[in-house]
Amino acid sequence: MHQALYVGIESRHTEKMLPANFRTARLFLRPIAMADAGQIFAAYARNPEITNFLIWRPHRTRIDIESYIRSCLGTPPHRARTYVLLGRKDSVIRGCLDLRQADRHRLEFGYVLARAWWGQGLMTEALTEIVRWGLTQPSIFRISAVCDVENIGSARVMEKSGLVREGLLRRWLVHPGISKEPRDCFSYALVR
Repeated sequence: MHQALYVGIESRHTEKMLPANFRTARLFLRPIAMADAGQIFAAYARNPEITNFLIWRPHRTRIDIESYIRSCLGTPPHRARTYVLLGRKDSVIRGCLDLRQADRHRLEFGYVLARAWWGQGLMTEALTEIVRWGLTQPSIFRISAVCDVENIGSARVMEKSGLVREGLLRRWLVHPGISKEPRDCFSYALVR
């Protein structure tokens, strides 16, 4: 069993910020930075197979990914953080995980993993830690996400991380890599 380390910082408004980082047995999660643009672009952001079930199209240039990173950095860290998933041994970016405080009592997340790292349990490892941390926070009672009904890999990750499928959300999200119209999604959550 591994031990995780979380760093939380209080803002000047005394709102609890999301942790600055997470550590798992094989991963280090830290906030995304502009210097990550090259690795993210090369690893997954331009790959249509990887971005198929995301809410954005594959990035065509580094300017696209830099614009995305700027938008992540512009969000107050007590409301949302985008973390890069780095290998603890090699510091190579394997993916990203976005964690948002959707309301005072609940967190939402989304994630992406580079193809080279699929099937190794890395996202399950990261998400399990995020879920565990989230539900130990006194004010958090729910952590949740959705995935396209055809995204079986993502559904398995959430189930292995302890989340429960709550139901089907009809015409919930547009995944522009698949369709211009909203698609059905499964809703997953864990509550305390």
